[in-house]
Amino acid sequence: MNSSDASRAPRVAVAGLSARLLAQSAARAGLDVVALDIFGDRDTREHAGMWFDIGGNGLSIDRARLYDALEHAARLPRMLGLIVTSGLEPLAGELSRAPRVPRFIGNGAQAAAVRDPKRFFALLDEAGIAHPEVRFAPPAARQDWLVKRSDGCGGTHIEWAEDVECAPPDAYFQRLAQGRSMSALFVAARREAAVIGFAEQLTVAAGRLPFVHAGSLGPVQLPPETASRIVDAIDTIIWQTDLTGLNSIDFLLDGDTFSVLEINTRPSSTMALYELAWPNTWPRGLIGAHLDACLHGELPRTLRTFANAPPLFAGQRVVFAPGRFAVSRAFSDACFDDPACHDVPLTGASIEAGFPVCTMTAVAPAFSDLRDELDREHARLLQRIATLSMP
Repeated sequence: MNSSDASRAPRVAVAGLSARLLAQSAARAGLDVVALDIFGDRDTREHAGMWFDIGGNGLSIDRARLYDALEHAARLPRMLGLIVTSGLEPLAGELSRAPRVPRFIGNGAQAAAVRDPKRFFALLDEAGIAHPEVRFAPPAARQDWLVKRSDGCGGTHIEWAEDVECAPPDAYFQRLAQGRSMSALFVAARREAAVIGFAEQLTVAAGRLPFVHAGSLGPVQLPPETASRIVDAIDTIIWQTDLTGLNSIDFLLDGDTFSVLEINTRPSSTMALYELAWPNTWPRGLIGAHLDACLHGELPRTLRTFANAPPLFAGQRVVFAPGRFAVSRAFSDACFDDPACHDVPLTGASIEAGFPVCTMTAVAPAFSDLRDELDREHARLLQRIATLSMP
C-alpha cells in the first residue's frame, strides 16, 4: 500500500502481547493498521502506520498503557475497531463494553461461555463431546494432573499440579491425556462456522511450564470421518455460544478419537500457516474473513479442501534465547532481511534467557519435510545469535 492509499484506507487497531501477525494480515487486507503490543518488533512496525507500547513488567501488558493507547486510537479518523489476540483474553468482555475505545471486533461477553471452565466443560458434557477429566478442587493424588488458569495463553498458564501448592482462584485441574496436540482454525457468524483447517501444535518445556507454545505445522489432512466429527463438535459449540469471527479449538487426537481442551476466542497464530500455504485463497488475509464475519455476519464462500492437495505445507517455530543477549544492528538487520524470520527485535533490545527471540517459518511440498526445514531454520537463527549478537 502506498502512502496515498494508506491515507484513505480504513483503520483497524490490533492488540496483544505480539501484534505482528494481525498487523501483517490486516495490511494485506488493505487496512491502515494501528498496532499495540509489548515488543514493537521491526516487522510489526513495517506493517503498521502507528505503534503503541503497552508493555508492563516482563512479558505482560500494562493496563493503563493499554487504555491510554486505545483512547488515542479511537480518536483517529476512519477507525473500524479493535481486534485482539493472545494476551488480552481476560479483558475481552471489559473492552467490548468500555467507553472511549475503538469498537470491539470479535468475541466480547459471549467469550465467557467457553473461557469459564465450569460453563465450558458442562456444555461439552451436555453435548456429549469428549474432553480430559476435569476437577475444580485439587485431586487427592496430583500425579498426572495439570493445573490450568482460565485466563492464560500460550501454555504459560499450565503447570504440573504436584508443583503447585496453592492454585489461583481461576484455576482448574485437568488429568493428563494421551494424544497428538492439534488445533482447528474456524470462522463463525450467526451461529454457523466454517473450518479453515487443522494444524499440529508444537510445545516445549520451560522450567515449571511443561507445555509452552513453540509453533505449529499445517495444514494437516485428517481422515474424513475424524474431521467430520470435529467439525460437528465445533458446530455444536458455536450454536450454543454464538461465537463470532476467527477462533480456534485445541484438542488431542489419539488415533481416530479426539478430546477437546479449550477454545481460543480470538485470531490465533495458526492463521499464518493458511496464509502461507494458501495465499491465493486469502488475498485479503484471514483478517478480511474475520471482519466479514464480525461486521457483516458473512462466512467465507469457498474454502480450499484436500480434494485438491494444497500447493505447500507451512510451519512456524518460536526460537527462545539460549542465554541473555543484546540485539546488535547486524543481528537485527540479518533477521529483517531474512524472509523466513518474523517478529524481528529492534537494535539494542535486551532479550533474557528463555524469552522469545524470533519466529521462524518454513514451507515444504510435503508435510513430512516441515520439521527438518524448521530445524534448519532454528539452527541458523541460533548461529546468528552466537555470531552477531552482543553479550
